[in-house]
Parts: sequence; structure tokens; C-alpha cells
Amino acid sequence: MNNPDALYSKCTQCPRKCNADRLAGKTGFCKEDAGLKIAFAGLHFGEEPLVTVKGGSGTIFFTGCTLRCAFCQNYQISQDGMGRYVDSAEFTKICLDLQNAGAENINLVTGSHHIPKIAQFLKAARENGVSIPFCWNSSAYESVEMLELLKGLVTIWLPDLKTLNSTLSKELFAAPDYPEVASKAISWMLKNNPMIIEPSEKDSSLEKMQQGVIIRHLFLPGRFEETADVLQWLKENADTKACISLMNQYTPVPFEEEKSCLEQRKKSLATIENRLVTKEEDADIQDLIEAYDFDYLFYQELSDDTSWLPDFRRPQPFSNKLAKPVWHW
Repeated sequence: MNNPDALYSKCTQCPRKCNADRLAGKTGFCKEDAGLKIAFAGLHFGEEPLVTVKGGSGTIFFTGCTLRCAFCQNYQISQDGMGRYVDSAEFTKICLDLQNAGAENINLVTGSHHIPKIAQFLKAARENGVSIPFCWNSSAYESVEMLELLKGLVTIWLPDLKTLNSTLSKELFAAPDYPEVASKAISWMLKNNPMIIEPSEKDSSLEKMQQGVIIRHLFLPGRFEETADVLQWLKENADTKACISLMNQYTPVPFEEEKSCLEQRKKSLATIENRLVTKEEDADIQDLIEAYDFDYLFYQELSDDTSWLPDFRRPQPFSNKLAKPVWHW
């Protein structure tokens, strides 16, 4: 696209189609104008093994989001606007700094509301020496038309498939059309990005994804049927075509917001049981995994450790074990 700014006037980039004139400083549901903001960049060692590998995934966390997940662990940046504007030159420098620090890839976290500008920035980064793969880490609440702008730039796709229940997605994400939109976006990713997994050049005993799709699903406490439905869809549509990453680390977040915001969150979170996953639920999930027998699936060990919850006010939002900072807003 020759003029990405054109897609920010009467913005219809995401499925909400707010028509906000972001070029004029107006904001839509994502709460962001036409400027691109970033909150943190660093090596992350908590992603799936195929993208973390040995050197860590070079994560870049964007400000804003097309969803409003009631339980979002990154709410400070996804919903409350924390971050700083960067231009193409600074974005390229961040990518190069991550690459020079040993990153296996550049992991672009929650950029669905800025695809035209990010695509422009990725092209500039490639032209200025960034050679490692780009990874698109998103909620999958995005249009296929926008994803086409990333074709040929992004080779690793890391989407969520949060739920196939429109009532639940309305309550938790303010997006009743999430199941339809996300399944369509993920189907596009699968069609256009067949898996290429090779031995790591840094350690041949480790595998590294160069191209392909890893589909994430977070188990929601008390909602076993949602996970069963999602796994059924994945078995029918993604098995052998993608890696499945089933996560059990749902953690209640200690939100620090105004009373009205907290009351709305509490109302939304009443749809699920806002607590850690139990051992009994974990055992049921493992039985389900065994029954489906996916070709390639990641599943983490159950833990009650909540120290990984980030705080983006700090230069090091994560634990030192989980991440190594390279840039902070």
C-alpha cells in the first residue's frame, strides 16, 4: 500500500469499523489515533519453544487493542494507553537492537489496529538490516483484508482462538462476532503459511519455526465446554497444519483503575470463575488432549505462580527469568 495513512481516515481497519478519523487525532474502540505507540521491547523466554528457541523471542508490545478482554493481563497498555509514539526509524532501531541481542524473531504483540503502519515499518526494517523472521502475535480479531498487507512480511503467526461462543465473547471481549471473525482470520493464516520447522542454527537439538502458525487457546476457569468446542474446531481445521498451544495459566489480575471501570470488569468477569485453574480441571483438560491426539500440541504444567504478571510502569515489566528488557517507553 502506497499510502497507509489513507486507511486511518474514517477507519475501518478492524471488524468494528468505527469510522473514526484517526488522522485528525480521533480514536475509535482501540483508543489509538494514527500514531504508533509502543510500551516495551525485549527478549522474552516464556513463549512457545518454537519461537523462544535459545535466544528468546524479540517481543514488541504495542499500545491499544481491538478487543477489551475483561481479564487482560496487559490492560495497562491494551486498554489504558500506556506507551510512547515511535516513528519508522526508531522502530527499525528497536528491531535491530533485539536482533543484535540474540532474538530469534521479532514478535509483534497486539498490533491489529495498526496493520497499515506496521506493514510500512516492517518493510523499512527489512531494508535497513533486520533479517530475522517477523511473528504476528494477536487475538485474531482482525480482517482478512488487513492481514493481506502483512503477506510476505510476516512468516510466523501466533493467533489466539479465545472462544467460539458469541455470548461469552460479547460479555468478556465486547465482541459478539469474535468467533466468526477469528476463525476466518486463522483459516487465512493456515492457508497462506504452511509450516517450516528446522533445527536451530544456534543449537541443533532445538527446533525453530521459520514459517507457520501456532494457535493459542486459554482455558477459562469453570468453562470446560468452551475449550472442548475450540479443540473440536482445531482438530477439524488446523491439525497437521499448525501447532496448538493450550494454556492453563489463567490468573486473576489485580487491576488498578477507577471504580466505574472496576465495576464493569467485575460484571463481565462474572461470566466465568475468576480464579486459578484447579488440579481437577487440569486433569480433565489433559484427558481431552489425549482423546483428540493432535499432531503437534504444547501444554504447560499447572502452576500457582502469579509472579509473571507484568507491570508496564517498570522498565522491567516481567521477572528477570522471563524477559530481558531492550527498550521501554
